[in-house]
Amino acid sequence: MSHALPYLAHYPAYLQNDIQNLLEQKKLGEWLRGRYPNIHKVANDNDLREYAIALKNQYMKKTQPLSKVIYDSKIHIVNHALGLHSYVSRVQGGKLRSKNELRISTLFKNTPDAFLKMIVVHELAHLKEKQHNKAFYQLCQYMLPDYHQIEFDVRVYLTALEHSGSVFKNTA
Repeated sequence: MSHALPYLAHYPAYLQNDIQNLLEQKKLGEWLRGRYPNIHKVANDNDLREYAIALKNQYMKKTQPLSKVIYDSKIHIVNHALGLHSYVSRVQGGKLRSKNELRISTLFKNTPDAFLKMIVVHELAHLKEKQHNKAFYQLCQYMLPDYHQIEFDVRVYLTALEHSGSVFKNTA
């Protein structure tokens, strides 16, 4: 089963079977659209930066500022990355300068707000916790209480994309 549904490989067989059945009936996109009928309006890098900074300021005021937040078309789900957080340190004029950058896959330009929020929350959590450990996931849940359900649904979305192409219509 995990060969057909790589994004869901770590979930129980009964969930994989349910998703596989929806795929076979060509109803997976419909199921996702039923759960998430509205697409976010975060259309460009400036909007994404404002969106991410607002979340950061709400939940993580004391972390270092974000220097760059962009949609990135170079992030491929093949690498199992949906977003990237990078921390760059440089010596500049005898001082150590650091930058925090968030890059979100352009796959999330035309998705429900919950999906974009889950990815941004995930990348913001890396500002404090570099590893995917218990503290990391607790921070994700603090910022987004239904984080785990939405992460599952994002994995279902990736499965639907891989099997049928577009799931959510571009409203821009």
